[in-house]
Amino acid sequence: MARIIPTDDTPGAREAGCIDFLERTLSGLDYLFAKPDGSGFEVLEGLVAEAWRTRLDVMRAKYVDGVRDLDARAARLGARDFAGLDPERQDEVLRAVERDAASTPTTSTVSTGLAGPVSAEPALQQTSTETELDFLPLLVTHTRQGFYADPIYGGNRGRVGWDVIGFPGPASMKEVHEGTYTTLQYFAEGEAEKVREFHHGL
Repeated sequence: MARIIPTDDTPGAREAGCIDFLERTLSGLDYLFAKPDGSGFEVLEGLVAEAWRTRLDVMRAKYVDGVRDLDARAARLGARDFAGLDPERQDEVLRAVERDAASTPTTSTVSTGLAGPVSAEPALQQTSTETELDFLPLLVTHTRQGFYADPIYGGNRGRVGWDVIGFPGPASMKEVHEGTYTTLQYFAEGEAEKVREFHHGL
């Protein structure tokens, strides 16, 4: 994670606690969905809980296999494990993993992301689900999430990810769910007006 968002003149994944986000995410069902009032996390039960257990098992297995592969590649370079390599060699290994990855795309095209006629507008949800990603794209996804997600999820420690991009963020999840916090001022030019028009049309 520290090689995906390295520390330079700004904080990186290490300072943001991305690994804490990942460990919390993969730990089980206790930290998946923050309660709207910011007082903790939803309790998942029944079929939803079972579906998430399966999803977490798939992701954990990808991490176990992926880390074993990183360590094996590092051993071929004369290191005890991936963590024992210097940053430049770690980057070399990660680039090799990226080159050797399956050719299955990890994002959908605009046309497959829409449930209707093909549009020139980007689909709202183009990224595949985490269970469909290979190890490295999964790690990149979780690194980004850990860097930019609300701190309640364990990453973005001290809001450093938000600070890096100049985003103040809400004071709490409660502000978001009550609608007292808005991100409209951060939308691309013209996009905020589309959102307002959509809400007025409801």
